[in-house]
This record gives sequence, C-alpha cells and structure tokens, in this order.
Amino acid sequence: MKTTTRTALAAVVAAALLSATAPAALAADREHSGHGHGGHGDHQGLQAALDQAVTGAGLPGVTAEVRDNGSTWWGQSGTADLSTGQKLRPQDRFRIGSTTKTFVATALLQLEAEGRLSIDDSVERWLPGVVDSNGYDGSAITIRQLLNHTSGVANIAMSDVAQRDFQGEAFLQHRFDHFTPQELVELGISVKPRFAPGTSWEYSDTNYVLAGMIIEQATGHSLAQEIADRFAKPLHLKSTYEPASDDTGIRGPHGRFYSKLGTFNDPKLPVYDVTELSPSWGYGSGDMISTVGDLGTFFQALLGGRLLPPAQMGEMFTMKDPSTGAGWIPNSHYGLGVASVSLSCGEVWGMGGAINGSWSYTFGSRDGRHMMSTQVNGDWANGEAWGPISVFTKELEAEFCGEAKN
Repeated sequence: MKTTTRTALAAVVAAALLSATAPAALAADREHSGHGHGGHGDHQGLQAALDQAVTGAGLPGVTAEVRDNGSTWWGQSGTADLSTGQKLRPQDRFRIGSTTKTFVATALLQLEAEGRLSIDDSVERWLPGVVDSNGYDGSAITIRQLLNHTSGVANIAMSDVAQRDFQGEAFLQHRFDHFTPQELVELGISVKPRFAPGTSWEYSDTNYVLAGMIIEQATGHSLAQEIADRFAKPLHLKSTYEPASDDTGIRGPHGRFYSKLGTFNDPKLPVYDVTELSPSWGYGSGDMISTVGDLGTFFQALLGGRLLPPAQMGEMFTMKDPSTGAGWIPNSHYGLGVASVSLSCGEVWGMGGAINGSWSYTFGSRDGRHMMSTQVNGDWANGEAWGPISVFTKELEAEFCGEAKN
C-alpha cells in the first residue's frame, strides 16, 4: 500500500484495518469465561506486545487500556517525550484521527432517529450546490453513501494541493495551513469522481467533511457543539473534544508526537516532533482529541446499544466488504463509521485512526463488554510492512486470542 504524509494526516491509512482469517465473531460466553484468550487476568501477552512495539518496532511509546466484563487494566511501554523520558499516563490526550468518523456517523444516525433527517437524503438536500461541479451531482449521492464510502467522491489526499504541500518534508512547512470545510470539499471534488455513486467502494475523508457540514446544517450548531452535547457531556468524556480550527495544540495532559513524514518502516530516517499542527484538515474526518479511557467508554456505550436505537444500530453495522476498493486493506469490513477486524480467533469491532505522529485503535467484542483501546505516539514501526497497524494487530491477537502473531 502506498502511503503519503497527507494520506496519514487525513487518516486514510489509520482506518485501514489489517486482518487475518476466521470471520466468526468472538463468542461472548467464551470471552467472558476466563478461558480462550490471553487478555484475561494479568494481560502478560498484551504487555509483551506493548514492549515489543518499543524495543522491536522502534516506536517512542505505546499505551493500552482493556475493559473486560467490568474490570479495567492499563499498560504502557516507552516514553511520552523523547527529550525528557517522561512516562506515558492514562490521562494523556492524543489526536484520534479517523475514529472521529465514528462520532460523526453516530451523530447523524441519532439525528435520523430523532426524525430530523434520513441517511437516504441526498447531499443536495442539505448542502445545495456544494457537490455540483467537475462531474459531481450532489442529488445522486446520499448521506448513507458518504458514511459507508460508496459515494465516489474523491479523497482530499488525491488533490494537487495535498500532493504538493503535504508530501515528505513539505509537510513541515505546511502543517499549520488552515482550511475551511468548504475548501476541503473543493479540494476533494477538484479530482474527478472515482465511480458512480453506489457502484463501488473507496475510502475518502471528503465524505466525512460533507457529513460534518450536514450535521451543522441540520442542527444549526457547530459540529464541535454537537459532539460535546451528544457524547462528551452525557458520557462524561472529560478529555474528548473537537478542537477549534485554529487550535494547533492539545489542551490538557499530553506527551509529544513524532513522525517520519509518511514512511512506515525505515529505521534510518529522521524523526520530527509534530505535536503542534492545524486540525482544520481533519474537520469531520480526523481532528478530534481523546484518551484511551474515553474511547473505551464511548465504544462500550455504542456497541452496547446505549447511543442508538435498534434500527440505526442495524444501519451502522451493515458492513461492506471493501476488498475491491482502493484505500483499504482486503478482508476487513466497514459499516457506517465503524469497522471490523478478523483475528485468528474471531472478529472484533470498533475503529482505528491516525494523523501525523498519533495512531490509535479501539476494538472489542460485538457487545462492547471486552474492549481494548491503544495508541502510539509515532507513525512508523521498524520492520513492519503495515507500520503501526501491524503493532496493533499483534496487540489484538494477544488480548483476544491469547498470542501475538508475528
């Protein structure tokens, strides 16, 4: 898979999920019996995978929180700050990349449940004239197609501006560039449609920029306000927020975040501190900030059916097989802002995300009773073809299947 710095920024790669075999979901009676998975009890297998991420893959630091049938375990390895050696802490905040999409999709499905829109409404219905040039027809694209990446709208990362200004070292000169949501859409549709709506699948951050704009149009509130009112406040996610477009830092406790500017596995390349950057590129698709604990709480509520009625849960978890589409790793599945990963022992559900310097995964059992949320503060993994995705897959295998896969 070819990965550019802008692709990582837009969180295309981060949401791509590395899978193994066995499509069957993890059986609830097995996972909660204390047998059949290495995560129960002392989590030695998972801790070994965390240590290997630092000593083997060369990442600065990694942290993970596990929630299993009412108990919580937290572990870490490495450092939050290469210059000071500061340890990682459970309360440390980080940019969650494409896991932002899960919050956006859930908000839209809540609006549908409230009778304020239908996810089969056209984009034109809510954003008249916004997707209506260069071969695009907003009246032929639905909100559902935005959420499950079947719209055919090209990814922002494919635009000339992204290719020119966010590749390699150019990123260092442009990481504070500011974009409005409208400008992001214009970048996306500057590239011709990838296919007719509904006829194929391709991961595109532009889809979720449009989804965020629709939330604002339907509610009359900012996307940040809707995220706060619908999720952060009721679930007591005190460290979760969508930053203002000009807020280049991270509020509250956090470490530093490091990048090799889009290269996954070359140990000889220099490392850059990219903690501060413009979040405006990730509006609706990859800009939110959270912690492993808050993400565990959110996904437990979502998977446990506490955020959406059954009808909307059914829509969210109607999964597409994107193996024939671009921008995704074969044999994993994608719903509406959520994904599933097939492990050697079954299937886990959740979402992954990345932005320069910060990659994370939150996945677990279909009922949300057994969850793992993990994050690394570097965007590479020496010797691993899939970068941090390979690291996360080993963690998932250790926690849910009892061993880390090489």
